[in-house]
Formats: sequence, structure tokens, C-alpha cells
Amino acid sequence: MTINSIQNEIIEEFSVFSEWLEKYEYLIELGKDLPLIDDKFKKDEYLIKGCQSKVWLHAELIDGNIKFTADSDAIITKGIIGLVIRVFSDHTPQEIIDTDLYFIDKIGLQEHLSPTRSNGLLAMLKQIKMYALAFQAKQK
Repeated sequence: MTINSIQNEIIEEFSVFSEWLEKYEYLIELGKDLPLIDDKFKKDEYLIKGCQSKVWLHAELIDGNIKFTADSDAIITKGIIGLVIRVFSDHTPQEIIDTDLYFIDKIGLQEHLSPTRSNGLLAMLKQIKMYALAFQAKQK
């Protein structure tokens, strides 16, 4: 699946909810479904700086695609990082770098986040792009 088709899938999933409370509940469910990150990656070096909650993000390059795993100690944040890695995981560094990320605005997430969660989301996206740039540089 392309990054845009995954984004469109997420937009469609969220479109069934009319109230933001329902969307938050769905985010919580997504957080509960997030595959467990290996405990060896729950160290400070994998923490995303700028998040109020603890968010660990690990990336590895497998056959030219980046595979992300993540976890958080906050359930809504866990759902948010789950959505983000669902969009970016299993794509090439170049695809990740070139992505126009539009699903966040389309589902209304950005406008319903507290300023600290909004900053955390930006930090997550920045870290994912940094991983993509680092892996791309290693491939050359």
C-alpha cells in the first residue's frame, strides 16, 4: 500500500465518527492494538524529545524499507504514534521524506490536540523524518 492510500484509509475510518469523544475512544483502541516494542528499545536513546509523555520510537531498515515500532506511557499518545507509524512503516526512506502528510488535518486531529500533545506530534514526525534521512544517507 502507498503512504497516501494508508492516509486515505485512516481518513475513512475516522469519518464514521461524528463526535470527537468517539475519535478519542478510537485512538485509545488503536493504542491498545499497537504491537509491543521490544523492551531493549525502551531506553532513553529511543525517547522522542519534545513529547510530554514518554514515547519510544525505534526504526530499522529491512530490504530497503523502514520498519517502525513504538510505545508510549500515555494511551492517547500511544494511539497517535500508532497511526503515524502505520502510515510510514514499511516504506523507503525517500517515500517518507517526500510524503505530504495530510491525514492529521483531514481527521481534525491537529485542532483537537492540546498544545503539548501537538508539540509531541510534531516531534514524532520530525524523528521519523530524521530516521528516514539517516537511512537514506547510509544507502548512498
